[in-house]
This record gives sequence, structure tokens and C-alpha cells, in this order.
Amino acid sequence: MQARMTHPVYVLPDAMKALYALSQATQGTVPDSTHKLIQLRVSQINGCSVCVDMHARELKESGQSDERIWGVGAWRESPYFSEAERAALALAESVTRLADTTDPVPDTVWDNAADNYDEKELSALLISIASINVWNRLNAATRQPVPVSEGTARG
Repeated sequence: MQARMTHPVYVLPDAMKALYALSQATQGTVPDSTHKLIQLRVSQINGCSVCVDMHARELKESGQSDERIWGVGAWRESPYFSEAERAALALAESVTRLADTTDPVPDTVWDNAADNYDEKELSALLISIASINVWNRLNAATRQPVPVSEGTARG
């Protein structure tokens, strides 16, 4: 696959600065692994291969087990996630799929998240979810390819 154009954040460098600042604002509130799990799950939903590849690799490099990485797509049935992580993943799915239901973020999803995270942490989760959705949409619209390292086969 070849990109349709230069990535918009390289065309408009202030956009890159803004998106980077948005991500930085969420750091230190919830575990970094929670942010990465959210980023991976949202990217799976949105079909953003660049972000799926990147965040799966980041999780692996940070010491997360293969089972946790592979299990993100089926987190509800997987035994590898804490209650707090499950709440964050449910929130991420609801916020990402806003148009898929008449009640975009059901009270049960919100209440579960609020039971596991305080207001500052919820704010960080929501900003993290919104941020990865922006990246997914930019990458998907411009068809950004996954960087392939030497020795990696293309299908």
C-alpha cells in the first residue's frame, strides 16, 4: 500500500505539535499500559493498521505479555485484564463507536469507568481515546502504510 499523500501532520507541523501536546497531557494519570491498550483496541476498531502495528509493538517492548496483546480484540472473554482495564476498554469502544447506538456511552459503561477512575483519570482516558481516534482517521483517510522492516515478508 502506498500513502495517498504526505501525512497531514507533516504538511501542517503545528497539527503535530498539538496532537503531541494532547497526548502528553494524559501522561502520569493512569498506567501507560492502559493508554496503550486503549490505543490498540480503538485502532483495531477503526482498522488503522499503522496504529495497530505501532501500539502492539509498544506494548510488547514495554514488557506486556503476548497473551495480553493478542487478547485485546476479545478483552471481554480474556482473563488477562484487570477490572479497571476492562472499564477503560469498554469506555474506549463506546466513545469510538458513537454512531453505532442510540445511547453512545451507556450509563453502565460510564458508571463502571467512574467506579474505577477518578475525574482526572477519566479526563485522561477520554482525551487519550479522542486522540487515538484522530490519528486513526488521519492514517485511514490518507492510507498510511505500516512501515515494513527489512526481512519482514509482505503478504
